Formats: sequence, C-alpha cells, structure tokens
Amino acid sequence: MNKSQVTLERMRTFVRVVERGSLSAVARDLGIGQASVSRHVQELEQAVGIPLLSRTTRRVTLTEEGAGYYANCIQILRLVEQAGEEALSARGAASGTIRVSCSAALGVLHITRLIFAFQDRYPDIHIDLSLTDERIDLVGEGVDIALRLGPLTDSSMRLRALGQSQRLMVAAPAYLARWGRPKAPRELRDHQCIRMSNISGSDMLLLSSYQGEWQAVPFDGTLRVDHGLAAREALVAGRGLGAAHRWLVEDLLAEGRLEPILSGWTPSPVPLNMLILPERGQLARVRLLIDFLCDQIATLPGLERSVRGD
Repeated sequence: MNKSQVTLERMRTFVRVVERGSLSAVARDLGIGQASVSRHVQELEQAVGIPLLSRTTRRVTLTEEGAGYYANCIQILRLVEQAGEEALSARGAASGTIRVSCSAALGVLHITRLIFAFQDRYPDIHIDLSLTDERIDLVGEGVDIALRLGPLTDSSMRLRALGQSQRLMVAAPAYLARWGRPKAPRELRDHQCIRMSNISGSDMLLLSSYQGEWQAVPFDGTLRVDHGLAAREALVAGRGLGAAHRWLVEDLLAEGRLEPILSGWTPSPVPLNMLILPERGQLARVRLLIDFLCDQIATLPGLERSVRGD
C-alpha cells in the first residue's frame, strides 16, 4: 500500500460515492466533473491495492473488501472531525453540529420543541434531527445521541435510562357509543383494536391490575399502523381502541376527544433510553444537549423517572 496516496480528500470522495451510489451524483453535489470523482476513487484503490467498488453503467456498489474499508474510513473521518471540534470546545465555544435520532411520534410531539428551546439557548449549535422508528445503525449513520422506546440491543453505545413510559387504554366517545365500553380485559376480543404492526408481539396485549394480576389477551382488528401518529389519528377517528403512551394522548384526554377505558387495568410500561456514541459524548456541545434533554424529558406526561445512570 502506498500510504502517501491515501489522503483524506480521496477518503471523503469514496465515502460520498458509497452513500450516494453514483459517481455522477457526487460530481453534482461537489460541483466538479465526474471524471475527477472517478479519478479520486481510482487513485485510492491503487494506493490501498484492492478494488473497493464494483461499477456498472447504472450504479456502483461496494466489494467485500470495500465494505470493510468503508467502515474504517467512516471512523477515521469522524475522528478527524472530532479532533477539530474538540479544539473549538477547548476555547469554550458551544458550536458545531449534533446528530440526533428519535422515535418518530415522540420526536414530532415533544422532542422537536425541546430542540427549539435548546437552540434558543445555544444558537451556534446546529442540530441534525432524524425521526424514525426503524432500528438504524447508529454508529454507521454517525448519530451522536439517540432516543429510543423499547428494548435495546445496541451494545456499542453508552446508555442512559430516562424512565418508563406509562401507557393506558383509550377510545374515542364515538367508538364507545357504537361498540360499547369493555369492562374486563377478556372483552377486548370483541372489539376493534388499533394495532402497531411494527412492534413484535403486538397481537397480544399484556395488562396488569392494581392488585398485581396479569392477563394476556388477543389484540387485533381491521386496521394496523406502523407509526404512533397514525395510531393517534385512528383512535380519535373512532376506528378502534388502543394502548397508548400517555405523552401521545394526554392533550386528547384533556379535550375529551379520547377517554380512558378498562379502569384498574394498564398495559405494561415501555422503557425510554438515551443512547450516546461514546467518543462523541465528551464533546462540550453534546454534553450540553444530553443534560438538557435528560432534565426536560423528565417533564413528559406519563414518564416515570429512572435512577440516573450512564
């Protein structure tokens, strides 16, 4: 390998090509000729001594060796970026970009306004906010902080438990007027239930009573959705009843557009956690956002605070 030819500029071009899947797209992004983009990649391949990309007339894809090299390039470029940002942080400058990922409905209803308040306090900090319920590769996507509901499997991130999101059974007055009000968990079998199709095991609902009794009941209907805001709209429209996070429906309950049902029975709560990319968590601006969100999220409706930890 000719180490002198392995430059950051060529690495950046290679990474852009992988992410865009097209030499011409990268050329347009950078405002340079496609031949220049192709030359950068070819020179990098010659320097490392292996083919990194497979090229066709319509698309470029990674070779097996290229996939490993791409992952290493991401880490190297991120460390270069971090080094510059840490130098700025040493001057006490709260500036730069923070990449945040959050569960979609929670982000739309609550986290966005918290981000607005944070940026009002720190106007030189840029936030790149991604809202998705998909289990994305946080390291590969370059996410600094992620807010996630439900069980976690990503052990490469530092975890801070934020609390347990309490849920309750709800339905619209119009639905109850048409279908009646269930008095016991077993009666859910006879009702239309708004089910989350992207949650494993959502066809069974586990309910607990104030006396500590547990019941698992079938939970299904003619409408399934894969987004919390869609479930919220379906509930308000009287399309069925459902188990909802309190933060998702608190305003609708206050307005009387939804009503709590099955008094004395509650669905099991869902953990809410913050995941932090370890090497980014020490940046001053990232620490500021971590502390800000931890304090503010504690005020969300129905969030039972966990003991603080990392």
